[in-house]
Amino acid sequence: MKTIRYERIAAQGEGQVALITFDEPDSPVNTMCQQWQDDFAEVTAQVLADREKLGGALKGIALASAKSSFFAGADLRAVLRLTEADAPQAFAQIERLKKQARTLETLGIPVVACLNGSALGGGWEVALIAHHRIAVDDARIQLGLPEVTLGLIPGASGITKMVRLLGLMGAQPYVLEGKLFNPSKAKELGLVHALAAGRDALLPAALAWIAAHPEAHQPWDEKGYKIPGGTPSNPKIAAGLAVAPAMLRKTTRGRYPAPEAALSCMVEGAIVDYDTALRIESRYLAKVMTGQVARNMVSAFFFDLNAIKSGKSRPPVKERFKPAKVGILGAGMMGAGIAWAQASRGIATILKDVSLEKAEAGKAYSARLAARRVEKGRMSAEAAEALLARITPTANAADLNGCDLIIEAVFENRALKAQVTQEAEPHLAAGGFFASNTSTLPISGLASASKAPETFIGIHFFSPVDKMRLVEIIRGKQTSDATVARAFDYVQALGKVPIVVNDSRGFYTSRTFATFVMEGAAMLAEGIPAAVIENAAMQAGMPVGPLAVLDETSLSLGVHVMDQTRADLAAEGKTYGATLGELLVERMVKELGRPGRAGGGGFYDYPQGGRKELWPRLTSLFEKPGAAWNVQDIQDRILYRQAIETARCLAEGVLTSAHDANIGSIFGIGFPAWTGGAMQFIHGTGVEAFLRRADELATRHGAGFALDAAARKAITAHQPQR
Repeated sequence: MKTIRYERIAAQGEGQVALITFDEPDSPVNTMCQQWQDDFAEVTAQVLADREKLGGALKGIALASAKSSFFAGADLRAVLRLTEADAPQAFAQIERLKKQARTLETLGIPVVACLNGSALGGGWEVALIAHHRIAVDDARIQLGLPEVTLGLIPGASGITKMVRLLGLMGAQPYVLEGKLFNPSKAKELGLVHALAAGRDALLPAALAWIAAHPEAHQPWDEKGYKIPGGTPSNPKIAAGLAVAPAMLRKTTRGRYPAPEAALSCMVEGAIVDYDTALRIESRYLAKVMTGQVARNMVSAFFFDLNAIKSGKSRPPVKERFKPAKVGILGAGMMGAGIAWAQASRGIATILKDVSLEKAEAGKAYSARLAARRVEKGRMSAEAAEALLARITPTANAADLNGCDLIIEAVFENRALKAQVTQEAEPHLAAGGFFASNTSTLPISGLASASKAPETFIGIHFFSPVDKMRLVEIIRGKQTSDATVARAFDYVQALGKVPIVVNDSRGFYTSRTFATFVMEGAAMLAEGIPAAVIENAAMQAGMPVGPLAVLDETSLSLGVHVMDQTRADLAAEGKTYGATLGELLVERMVKELGRPGRAGGGGFYDYPQGGRKELWPRLTSLFEKPGAAWNVQDIQDRILYRQAIETARCLAEGVLTSAHDANIGSIFGIGFPAWTGGAMQFIHGTGVEAFLRRADELATRHGAGFALDAAARKAITAHQPQR
């Protein structure tokens, strides 16, 4: 066996214990790779042979790991290779694995899992083979079933066992939402039976439990066992289950098969015997894991996200940057949010504005966030006080002295940004660097105000900063590798996800986001009803409709950006050709006086104390009763327009990797997670099919959908290699 070590060790008292140690070679973690599955079948056969040979002298089985974690779960590369035609084979493979697990847990002798580290997904299901689970008492250890976050469901008995351990209602957060838990919480739930002080204490504790429990069975194999809380026939359970599918569909919008399959599996499995429930679970997993959505989500949320976390987008600079003191210019919503993000990670923060009063108002934002966390028990009062002490509000530029990094987060005005850059830059510590939080203005142009453009960079946060995980790092024409690397390290120090892009107007996220909202506005200008546009976008998987997003981000800001772009291009002797959507937005602001939510209303009205509603005049102003439309076309226009702009960004060198494109599109602009991101959407659709549909849309809806030779080449060149 290559991935499992098997030995018999002395039991406490007489007899022996089978010690099964998982140790996948040339891998930092244990996975359910094909070799492990074959080895697991072999080790199960070995246990049976020893049981036959030794009889009552084989006292029990201990499951352990030679890695720093217990078990990481399934081999996700294998999932990417599956197609719908592989479902029967996948089902047989899942059933084979369950057969081995079921054999071990029904021998009648105790099985103990020694959880020295994290056990996630299939790893937690391996732990659930045991009758008794002992975990190291370390809050950093993660346990649970996160499969739904990757478009999959637990299928190696995880759903069936969690329902029988926690009940239908109790298991839902851990199965349908992929909620994780640490060993202490697991013990509270009854999923872990004992905690150990350290790794070395695990095996002695396991041997002691085996000695004290010569016979052991799973709870569901005991006579008279009942599922906690009852089966679906219980009136209280039935009442909850009656609304569960509708509530789940409201969340998934029918785009995410995994949670819906998991719910069906939970309910159907609870009304049959245990072994039948296992087969039901296998069938659902085989269907889900061979579907396109699973491949998309595994590609993005495992491989692409891990590529970024491991630093594939970071220049190969050896020195790691650890921010100690960072200055922020501008204490508005964005600057205040950055201050919170820094202070909550232990970074001393100087929050500067034109007056102390405004700077203190920016700090008050963090005070409100901290107070809410204290109120909800998510933060102690002492921790909140320490966090706020790290933020120093000021109107004095001298307080910026010694900052490792200064970030300007002032209004999107080139002259103002130049002014604050020149004022603050001299206060940087030796070796420090300067960043702009601009969302649209080219970094290379802003860097002209700097005395050291090689240490000037874009660090684009998203609002609200305390909730948005993505940060876009923009390399200017003169920005050095060392500065990019330091910016990357800074973003990771905040616990956020950095993508690295090259300079252009709007960079990647703002540029592509604009195509989404302006395509929505263009459809309204064509006469398509606003409600249809909004609902179709959300049914496609966008968080909100394009018109609602325009309201939230401010129509007037969009017009300001257009005006600034016109001025910039005019200075270069060029003209700005506004799109149909941009012209409509401009009309909304300049002619109709509808600047967006902050200005009292835009495409929506915002009645005091009531829910927002579409502005009634949109019907008479823009909708055309005879306008032809269908939902599929609207959804394709929304998704294809963003994906095409992403391909253009790759062709132009704004983006340099598909993983930055996919993660940037999902976390930055809300591109639907079921697609795996903008580039994965193209490849998941199939390159030929995507290009054919894009050509159709270009013929009917204009140049925004037209792909030139460079973009087509970029699509082919960036196909995922797994």
